[in-house]
Amino acid sequence: MSDLRDLKIAEARDGLRRGEYTSRELTAAHIEAMAPARELNIFITETADQALVMAEAADKRLKAGPAPSLTGIPLAIKDLFCTKGVRTTAGSRMLDEFVPTYESTVSANLWADGAVMLGKTNMDEFAMGSSNENSYFGPVLNPWRAAGSKDNLVPGGSSGGSAAAVAAKVAMGALGSDTGGSIRQPAAFTGTVGLKPTYGRCSRWGMVAFASSLDQAGPITRDVRDAAIMLTSMASYDAQDSTSIERPVPDYEAALSGDIRGLKVGIPEEYRIDGMPPEIEALWLEGEAWLKDAGAEMVPISLPHTSYALPTYYIVAPAEASSNLARYDGVRYGFRKPGTGGSLSDMYEATRGEGFGAEVQRRILIGTYVLSAGYYDAYYLKAQKVRTCIAEDFRQAFESVDVILTPTAPSAAFALGAKSADPIAMYLNDVFTVPASLAGLPGISVPAGRSAEGLPLGLQIIGRAFDEESVIRSAGVLEAAAGFDARPENWWDSAK
Repeated sequence: MSDLRDLKIAEARDGLRRGEYTSRELTAAHIEAMAPARELNIFITETADQALVMAEAADKRLKAGPAPSLTGIPLAIKDLFCTKGVRTTAGSRMLDEFVPTYESTVSANLWADGAVMLGKTNMDEFAMGSSNENSYFGPVLNPWRAAGSKDNLVPGGSSGGSAAAVAAKVAMGALGSDTGGSIRQPAAFTGTVGLKPTYGRCSRWGMVAFASSLDQAGPITRDVRDAAIMLTSMASYDAQDSTSIERPVPDYEAALSGDIRGLKVGIPEEYRIDGMPPEIEALWLEGEAWLKDAGAEMVPISLPHTSYALPTYYIVAPAEASSNLARYDGVRYGFRKPGTGGSLSDMYEATRGEGFGAEVQRRILIGTYVLSAGYYDAYYLKAQKVRTCIAEDFRQAFESVDVILTPTAPSAAFALGAKSADPIAMYLNDVFTVPASLAGLPGISVPAGRSAEGLPLGLQIIGRAFDEESVIRSAGVLEAAAGFDARPENWWDSAK
């Protein structure tokens, strides 16, 4: 039944309703693919037995009459979302044995619409990373390889496991989270579609927190239509989340009209950064031409505070992480260093020193430093003011344009270990995605071309707050024009 894995969500939805196959058959085909894909290290926890039970329930629901779009569709869930009765680790030793007694709101919405859970995907520890090399459970491997090479590549991060699952056709879609680009950048690296909704569109309740003013759930899929279907199911108002915004959830799939005539597309001059690879610049220009040919108008715009976005992010996000991760002390739940003698402080130090990985410790230290009494005004308070300026740049730009087109990442996927010794080089991977995150805006990455080595490259569309419909409509046109249909060779074949 390997051909069932070639289906996209919309295609599978229609086939299930026509009775061409069952959800159990569809789910079994993906479970079968999970075994050989274990060497990609995609999943932390597999839930095959539970998936088959959910699939059988979906089949009964389909037979009973009309059912939601995701009924019977097998999905992967980033291990940042609490799943009742299923281990949730956030990629960390600190939560290695944590089994929640509750379900995150976003995953609960998916299950209410009949989706099937294949398992929990690997990720950078506590979502801190751009390569998925920071997991306690080991790095995820990108199913793509450069032409003529057997070198392993990173899938991007922190939602690298979710992106790799979709790219390798182990799941039809996946739930990810985006703090500074953690959905969009891995989507670009794996030739998938990654959608970050507006901050507050999807509930954060039941997500393991990294940076509370930035974290947002979103889908990773194989095309824009599938992302729209998943977002329609995921999004909701949630009174349990104080940052959730109460407003109607549109039918995002209906936004895919294919008509962008008269749409004004902003091209920010500040995103043409020094040292940008010529192939990224060429793809960006090609994206402009595709949208222009479809009837859109290209409008040069300025986002003058763009150069300050990365340093601002790497003050604000670590500061919030320092506060959020203070709860992991070895007392209430999670890992505790065994056999620790001495004082309570000794136990704290030993537990946090062994429970957190190097990148998480680095960000906690940065965050604690910028929040300290002597540096709060100089760093954290100033960063918050710059964040306001960045948001204002976007607000002014959207007075004259409807969406903004940029590259997603400054390069294609790089080799495992190539940047792990240089944190600054790693952080620069988020240079195009962080500004929209700081402003709380929706953004989507669409696979639009390939590098000289045959690796996928993505283009990003950013929209106004809560205007995911314009983002999705534009992305659908961009996707159709790009015609990106390349898929990675089966890694097990190319490795022979």
